[in-house]
Amino acid sequence: MTAPIVSSSQAGTPSGTPGRNGAGRSLASRLARALPIPAGAGMARTLVYRNVTAWKHALPTLISGFFEPVFYLFSLGVGIGALVGDVPVGGGRTVDYAQYVAPALLASSAMNGAVFDTTTNVFFKLKYLRLYDSVLATPLGPRDIAVGEVAWALLRGTGYAAAFLVVMALAGVIISWWALLALPAAVLIGLSFAGVGMAATTFMRSWQDFDLVQLAILPMFLFSATFYPLSTYPEPLQAVVQVTPLYHAVGITRGLCLGQVGWPMLGHVVYLLVLGLTGMFVAARRLERLLLS
Repeated sequence: MTAPIVSSSQAGTPSGTPGRNGAGRSLASRLARALPIPAGAGMARTLVYRNVTAWKHALPTLISGFFEPVFYLFSLGVGIGALVGDVPVGGGRTVDYAQYVAPALLASSAMNGAVFDTTTNVFFKLKYLRLYDSVLATPLGPRDIAVGEVAWALLRGTGYAAAFLVVMALAGVIISWWALLALPAAVLIGLSFAGVGMAATTFMRSWQDFDLVQLAILPMFLFSATFYPLSTYPEPLQAVVQVTPLYHAVGITRGLCLGQVGWPMLGHVVYLLVLGLTGMFVAARRLERLLLS
């Protein structure tokens, strides 16, 4: 029997060769697998709600992270500030030392809330509580876990920053209305440090590894132009300081609180945004490997 003749317009694409729509779907599926986007829209918020419910029973521990930068503000900004005097901030301006230090402590407050929630807490849930194994029995997937935990850490860091901003206003160290934008800036700071913290946690093997977190956080807190202008450091150390995330976070909050807003601040924003998104990407891919393998 002779096979029927089919025209090229009726034949479609050969078997095994994706057509135009198939290629588009294939590209979309590859992007979906690569990007840390939750599988179900809005599913990650259920994990945030779980964290809110759990922390209701540990409020003293939750709010304790807020007091450290407040103590630094009044001990260094007010106490040592009486000895230091005014600090030059560029453009022929000088400000009181407390006004100089307070915005940096605001950025540090957002950093602390985000980092410590995505390191110690996530590690305990991952390695000991085995919480995420139970989560995977629900419609949530590893990407939902990554986004949900980062979102919760971001909320915690932003809450610390908001409370500290109120303390700054009461202490009279805010001199510009641009400081109102310091709260959205704290959200960005929380995103960057939460993403990096979550990604780092997926590589940790034991509690001893958290010494490395302290080894990174404490020097960064002390030397990221937090308490002294960048010009006071030796030139080789200045180059190191300028690549630290907290330096860029301090650059945003200090510029806003002192009313020194300009295009260089955009570089700080891009740096923190790229850092946070990269951290989330790594965390999502690592969680998929750890939880599904």
